[in-house]
Amino acid sequence: MHDPNFLIKLVQAKMPFGQYKDRYITGLPVHYLEWFSRQGWPNGQLGQYLATMFEIKTNGLDDILKPIIRKHRNSRY
Repeated sequence: MHDPNFLIKLVQAKMPFGQYKDRYITGLPVHYLEWFSRQGWPNGQLGQYLATMFEIKTNGLDDILKPIIRKHRNSRY
């Protein structure tokens, strides 16, 4: 099922564990996403967010998130 708010939720999501805990998923370094790509994505929504960011970053599409970040990221995240 397609979630029309997926990218909004993605730009608001933070890494819940590990070396980059509490960092926005959109700000994770490519090498960290590459590691998950090799090891396997976590289950559920987190894995979807990480895999999506991997595709966005490795294809040079970071700019598509900038207007979404400006509009939808606020102080509670």
